[in-house]
Amino acid sequence: MVGITSYGGYIPRLRLNRGAIYGANAWMAPGLIGSAGGERSMANWDEDSLTMAVEAARDCIAGFDKTKIDAAYLASLNLPFEDRQNCGIMAAALNLEENVESADFTASNRAGLSAVISGINAVKTGDYRNALIAAGDRRITKMAYLHELWAGDGAASLLIGSENVIAEFKGACSITDDFVDHFRGHGQQFDYNWEERWIKDEGITKLVPKAIKGVLNKTGVEGKEIARFVMPCVFGRVPAQIAGGFDIAPEKVSDNMHMVCGDTASAHPLVMLVSALETAAPGDKILVTAFGQGAVAILFEVTENITKLSKRNGISGSLADKKEEMNYIKFLSHRGMLNQDWMMRAEGNYKTALTTLYRNRKMILGMVGGKCTKCGTAQYPKAEICVNPECGEIGTQEDCEFADQPGTIKTYTSDLLTYTLDPPAHYGMITFENEGRSMFDFTDYEQGKIEVGLPVKMVFRIRNFDNPRGFTQYYWKAKPVISKEEA
Repeated sequence: MVGITSYGGYIPRLRLNRGAIYGANAWMAPGLIGSAGGERSMANWDEDSLTMAVEAARDCIAGFDKTKIDAAYLASLNLPFEDRQNCGIMAAALNLEENVESADFTASNRAGLSAVISGINAVKTGDYRNALIAAGDRRITKMAYLHELWAGDGAASLLIGSENVIAEFKGACSITDDFVDHFRGHGQQFDYNWEERWIKDEGITKLVPKAIKGVLNKTGVEGKEIARFVMPCVFGRVPAQIAGGFDIAPEKVSDNMHMVCGDTASAHPLVMLVSALETAAPGDKILVTAFGQGAVAILFEVTENITKLSKRNGISGSLADKKEEMNYIKFLSHRGMLNQDWMMRAEGNYKTALTTLYRNRKMILGMVGGKCTKCGTAQYPKAEICVNPECGEIGTQEDCEFADQPGTIKTYTSDLLTYTLDPPAHYGMITFENEGRSMFDFTDYEQGKIEVGLPVKMVFRIRNFDNPRGFTQYYWKAKPVISKEEA
């Protein structure tokens, strides 16, 4: 049996009220009011498609033996590097084994499900034991454009294997057709979208049913047996319309999450699938589809093992941890859409020494420190000499992962002079549960609610942008854990 063995999800904490977008643009685009309800997820300035995918993958593989993951695939329409394997950065951040197979999937809204199919096929061959799939997207759209309201930022992850399967793979069907609903040419910042009625009538409603029919024919399953129909679509009524053509009841159609998140592009089929798995019961048949230069449909059947899977934060947990944002200018600034004067303090040279990055890749990307094999003292970063003054042994350090270590704030500074895209900058000393400690920047904080002793979670984020060379620098930051009562 091959199928899904675990899942994870990530939606950024910030949620931009769509009324703020409409309010700023109503003077020239009053028609936006039709899509101005609810809120869309908003990545912080230091989040992108890659960092969100890493967070979803961390949620997915929590408690799993990472040495058994031998394939990793990353899907996104907005990868930070055009000529550098982005999945390799994700593998380093997760501290996966060096011999892991890795690949990027992109250039289509169905890239996320294409990566899932590749992971399934990899495990089915027997050449790989466990394939990790993560998809994340943060799209940049023109201001005052419908897609600015429809889109959302987020990520999801699945682990594919043959042991302890929680959702068995039953079959898939892919349709490849160069139907161009939108495109982004080389060097272009924004997608160019075609007329909506054409996309709906000639694209979605003709190609998606072909994929659904194909997988149902392959598996011998009838539409009325489907417990959950997952179909990302910004046209709210279309999924139910297509489902009805296969005798899938309207109540079986999953919500497209427009009001709470928005469409997360290539990640959205996985985001909606993870959301469905969170409430699924053994025996449920879940049909998930995606449209994009054709269509793909995959059928899963939930097993008894889903009741044994340890709790994940998932999509529901991410949605619950939110902070409303009403500042549209901040949203645009975080996406690099404004030419603001950050003064001379922003004129630093952030050139990356690639030799140094490579030599320290485990420490910088994987947050791997050291632990003395003689006295047991943990330290970050790792060094040749044990920091314990009562030990001081040389060459006794073994790798020690810090990314998942709970931590607390020992000291902190709130700084209005240091350059940051979200002032004031917050940074300080973090003490970990294993007694290691180090200095880190903070992120997703709330000014005035930082205090000594506050628990933190370490998250993988953007550290700096080397804009002249187009290089994004990644590192780990401390995210204060603030309860709903304190928020």
